[in-house]
Amino acid sequence: MRLVQVMIPAGKREAVLSVLDENGIDYALSDETSGRRYTALVSFPLPTNAVEPILDQLREETGIDRDAYTVVLDAETVVSERYERLEKEWTEGEEGERIARDELVTRASDLAPDWMPFMVMTAVSAVVATAGLLLDSPAVVVGSMVIAPLIGPAMATSVGSVVDDRELFLRGIKLQVVGALLAVGSAVAFAAVLRFGNIVPMGVGEVFAIGEVRERLSPGVPSLVVALAAGIAGALSLSSGVSSALVGVMIAAALVPPTAVVGIGIAWGRPGAVVGSAVLVAVNFLSINLVALATFWYQGYQPEQWFRVGEARQDTIKRIGALALAVLILSTVLAGATYASMQRAAFADDARAETEALLTEEPSLSLVSFEVEHGAAFPFRSPERVVVVVGHEPGVDPPPLADRLAERIDAIENGRLGLGSGESVQVAVRYTAVETAGGASGSDASTPQALREGGMSGSQSTASTRLSSTPSTFSPSVTLM
Repeated sequence: MRLVQVMIPAGKREAVLSVLDENGIDYALSDETSGRRYTALVSFPLPTNAVEPILDQLREETGIDRDAYTVVLDAETVVSERYERLEKEWTEGEEGERIARDELVTRASDLAPDWMPFMVMTAVSAVVATAGLLLDSPAVVVGSMVIAPLIGPAMATSVGSVVDDRELFLRGIKLQVVGALLAVGSAVAFAAVLRFGNIVPMGVGEVFAIGEVRERLSPGVPSLVVALAAGIAGALSLSSGVSSALVGVMIAAALVPPTAVVGIGIAWGRPGAVVGSAVLVAVNFLSINLVALATFWYQGYQPEQWFRVGEARQDTIKRIGALALAVLILSTVLAGATYASMQRAAFADDARAETEALLTEEPSLSLVSFEVEHGAAFPFRSPERVVVVVGHEPGVDPPPLADRLAERIDAIENGRLGLGSGESVQVAVRYTAVETAGGASGSDASTPQALREGGMSGSQSTASTRLSSTPSTFSPSVTLM
């Protein structure tokens, strides 16, 4: 609920009080003795949904418009039977509370910070996110989301569009563009200092193998869902008047970590490897704006002046269409990455199944580990080699398996890997002597328990098979201690 206070200009008192009486609104009237052009101050409580319609009616029927000094305050409780009837009248059939247009614009303006604090907080959040990713620390990455001031610009852009506030709209656009470039630049600079200062002495492969980094190199459709949900939540939290702090963290979760990954890839000299992350950043920015704009438009927000409503609605629809088209085009990359990930998993499962089936024909052998190695052409990675570690009885020469396994993998349905690249995938079989529990050996023991000294450095044989493929993913491996 809200407490509205209106300073009534000279000659408008009766008209204002008449509107309030018509709507059954209780009010308190005080004479204004400041000697200025206002003659009275009227205060009245309203349900949140009623603020905008009542203020619009006052402006239309009394002509006070901007001549009156209006203040809208957040009220905790109103004890009045008449107010309860009024609240029931305004909330009956409503899907939820919706703050007034003027209050929405004010809240959106407040969320869009001044340039200096915005730039400092954006740079700091990008640096913290970069550190968290390289440390493989989810807690630090979450901390970077908390301090990222990214909800304000997106909401300012959307609100400015639906209410036809050009200044607010352009401010939001500028903040988003500058924020994105500043975040990437800060991440690149910080990551470069860590790399060339030998603070993080890792190669490209080691950096991209970090869990927090790797999971954002090949984003899929679920990542887009996070951005869409964040945009809707941001718009609803703003229009309902509730705190947007936690929603801001959710929006930052869709933007800050992938931005930091882009910076890391550039600093390590592999910008092509972070194309997927760059696309994710662009899609998330556009998606948040799209759903926020659509949500405000659906809720019925429009300009104050009636003659600007049609033009504002047309502009909003055009912007929604343009954003939707851009998101759809860029989302094809995410959809392709998701499909490629599914194909990688399918190939790994099939290859492992063929390996296990082959080993069942050799009772003296056991599978120690299985892994599919793939290239670094993110987000569409192709399998390069299947590495199998096979355990055999001590003192017994194992039979050659590489060629036989290559034939089996070659027989896997080509459609599993989809793109038909025709690249050669090596099959490497490594052997290691394995002792089983209780000194048993051969087929009598199903689980290897200890490795002979020298570990995995036994003999190895390789073969190649032609596979039409898009990527495969790492298959879990077993390490024997």
